[in-house]
Amino acid sequence: MTHVIRIAKGFLAHLLLASFLIGGSDAASGDSKSDFGERLVAAARKQTWIPVIYNPAYRKIDYPMGDVPWYFGVCTDVVVRAYRSLGIDLQVLVQKAGAGTGDTNIDHRRVPVLRTFFSRKGRSLGVGKDAALYAPGDIVTYYVPDGHFSKTHIAIVSDRKSSSGVPLVLHNRGWGVAEEDWLFAAQITGHFRFAPPSQGDAGS
Repeated sequence: MTHVIRIAKGFLAHLLLASFLIGGSDAASGDSKSDFGERLVAAARKQTWIPVIYNPAYRKIDYPMGDVPWYFGVCTDVVVRAYRSLGIDLQVLVQKAGAGTGDTNIDHRRVPVLRTFFSRKGRSLGVGKDAALYAPGDIVTYYVPDGHFSKTHIAIVSDRKSSSGVPLVLHNRGWGVAEEDWLFAAQITGHFRFAPPSQGDAGS
């Protein structure tokens, strides 16, 4: 009976992930009053419902709209999947921008490549510890010298704040996607705001 329950839970999680990754493009054309950053946050927050195993292994995936199995993910996948749910394929955009090595399987899943891409195509913002600088949907990259899984990291700034007024972040530090008070927990190497013209002003 326990085994059946586990299978059912796993199948339900798969359906939830598929529903917002595949059907998520509708969110991009939804209520015009919704700020793009807030919609990106909402898309990332949905991922906290899905249990994933941290697995950075190289895998061959489809192109475009390629993804590793739903039950695997690293910090970059939180960002990639959130954008994809709004109809924006970073896998393709990274290749078109020439930000990586030309490997469609892995370029968009590497923090340094995404940092390069966002610095070219988005708006680069301040990296200081002034909480007011960070808006919902902003992308923040880090250097984590003592990182257990990686020395680099990436997160999405949330629309929720800690009791001290610092925005939370949505990310995967190795134990699944979570929303945490972690914005200033490591050395920030980049702070960006990115939305393609059709989705909003990347430089707003």
